[in-house]
Amino acid sequence: MNKKKLSYTEAIERVEEILSKIERDELDVDQLAENVKEASQLISFCKEKLYKTEEEVEKILKTME
Repeated sequence: MNKKKLSYTEAIERVEEILSKIERDELDVDQLAENVKEASQLISFCKEKLYKTEEEVEKILKTME
């Protein structure tokens, strides 16, 4: 996974691209392992991003009470 500032949308699009290649059997065994590893890292990134966003939204809502 590229360490540039990756957006949630870019990460999801890349995961979808990897899944599409897997579904179409476009990857050989070496590529498959590499792509599954990348997808796993991207999914972890997305989960963390969602968790942080949820916390931030909750803080904002509490200040509005």
